[in-house]
Amino acid sequence: MGEELGERIEEEMMYEMRIPAGITERIMAEVITKFDLELKNTDDGPLLYGKKENLENAQDHIVKAINKRLKELEKR
Repeated sequence: MGEELGERIEEEMMYEMRIPAGITERIMAEVITKFDLELKNTDDGPLLYGKKENLENAQDHIVKAINKRLKELEKR
């Protein structure tokens, strides 16, 4: 029973992630919608806010989008 409670608490914990430079508004809209995140504005800049797993998935999506864009630019 103790493990079950610990797992539920961890699932409900919310985390913040800084947004890397160079992210387009389109990518931001995609990750916020697709991964059920919130955008928080702070004195240090905007942050993504949500469950840990959702932030990790959003991070993977952002990295893939940046890499795709870099490959497009290299072809020019």
